[in-house]
Amino acid sequence: MANMIQGIIPPIVTPFTKTGEVNYELAEKEMVICLEAGVHGLSVGGSTGEGPTLKDDELAEPIKTAKKHLKEDQPVICGIMRMRTQDAVRTGLAAKEAGADAIMVTPTAYNVLVPDEEGMFDFYSTISREVQLPVIIYNVIPQNEIKPALFRRLLDETEYVRGIKQSVGGIQALYAMKMMVEPDGWTYAATDEMIGSCFELGVTGAISAILAVFPELCVEMWNCAQQGQRERVEEIQKMLYYPWMCLGGNQFPIRMKYALKVLGRDAGYCRSPIFHLPDEEKERIRKAFEPLAR
Repeated sequence: MANMIQGIIPPIVTPFTKTGEVNYELAEKEMVICLEAGVHGLSVGGSTGEGPTLKDDELAEPIKTAKKHLKEDQPVICGIMRMRTQDAVRTGLAAKEAGADAIMVTPTAYNVLVPDEEGMFDFYSTISREVQLPVIIYNVIPQNEIKPALFRRLLDETEYVRGIKQSVGGIQALYAMKMMVEPDGWTYAATDEMIGSCFELGVTGAISAILAVFPELCVEMWNCAQQGQRERVEEIQKMLYYPWMCLGGNQFPIRMKYALKVLGRDAGYCRSPIFHLPDEEKERIRKAFEPLAR
């Protein structure tokens, strides 16, 4: 088993060309921006990276790129978003071969095919047994939420399921999860608008889109939380709150990429069918993010 994966781990956007090919050069630039800000690792292929649209070979390339830039103690985590156990295993093995240090696996999502708790236990225990990399559950599917008791069972009965990124239910659900599994389970914050408050709960780290938009400020917020500097944590969280609230909801990646553009960073296009952002939304994002541009 790897050591505990801790700290600020931004999920990197996947820039596409207008015709839908991955622009690996722009992706690498985003990785470098985050690493220069002092982050503790990188994540690729999650929601921010439009992971469900990526084939296995398209996931492998950013893993290899990240490994070129990461230090030995900085992990790269690969998102696995597949609807069939066998497909999740296949993608996990491809990520492992490419050099991933851990995988972040989303529960199955299609509503009429959502399994019961036993089905999800089998899903994650099979991935643990077959892939043999640390597994972080990406708890993001409202109709297939992984409850604290199931995560506790997976911690106790599998070798590699070690962490959970808590995205559904907000900070209260994160706290409930932490209460159930500490000190054994790794808990990762993903409530972007209250990420500093999550840090103060004593989470293992964060794998959350806001870290990729504002890596320097989020690293500072993390460090201040570790040092008990609560006033500065709250100050940064307030600074980022309203800009972040412009980005959430459906079509999130296109909003985030437009926000990065306002900040002077080229994140390319989204992959079809996400291609249209109304002018009024662009204006709202521009007004919120321009004061933070350098």
